[in-house]
Amino acid sequence: MGRIKTTLIKRVAKDLFKADKSTFKSNFNENKKILGKIADIESKKLRNAIAGYLVRLVARDKKAS
Repeated sequence: MGRIKTTLIKRVAKDLFKADKSTFKSNFNENKKILGKIADIESKKLRNAIAGYLVRLVARDKKAS
């Protein structure tokens, strides 16, 4: 069982994903680098949590398509 993500992480990740779906990949490390470029997130832990949730959103989007 995984950890439950907070509302902040989900909201930020969903907003970024809606803005440009093609930017994010299904690879955690690539998403970390992308977030470093497009978002000003000071906390490494928060950036990693958002990147991880983006992986989930990308997978869910691919499955729905």
